Amino acid sequence: MSKVSMVLNGKAVSADVEDRTLLVSFIREVRQLTGTHVGCDTSQCGACVVHVDGRAVKSCTMLAAQADGAEVLTIEGLASNGTLHPIQAAFREHHGLQCGFCTPGMILSALDMINRHGAGNLDEKTIRHELEGNICRCTGYHNIVKAIKAASDQMAGMAQAAE
Repeated sequence: MSKVSMVLNGKAVSADVEDRTLLVSFIREVRQLTGTHVGCDTSQCGACVVHVDGRAVKSCTMLAAQADGAEVLTIEGLASNGTLHPIQAAFREHHGLQCGFCTPGMILSALDMINRHGAGNLDEKTIRHELEGNICRCTGYHNIVKAIKAASDQMAGMAQAAE
């Protein structure tokens, strides 16, 4: 057993867990945050994507102990004071989800993509390439790509307005 401590969605948390506990299991089973999904258990589908210290990771491939001392963001921590994050709002507005199983991982992957490329700097080709590690079996990706592009452009506009 190991004691694991982290900042999860802005709150300091800790728990004693078996050394082999995956980060996704810590999030879902220990902390009871079920928005992060387990799809394939092989890191192929992207349903389990969360942010660790600001970077997207597939939480089914990372041990909870590896996140000790880190800041972890899940889909539950993205909205602020009841207001959807621009990416969440764009997914809703552009019908970027159908069954919703892949949606938390898609949204957190999109946030990472926008953070790395810069808001307003994404085109359809880049978005499609970046989504290669995320599988959606329902939508055909067209509306997901539209939602990510719209969110990126909106976030760029918000950044300009703040200047």
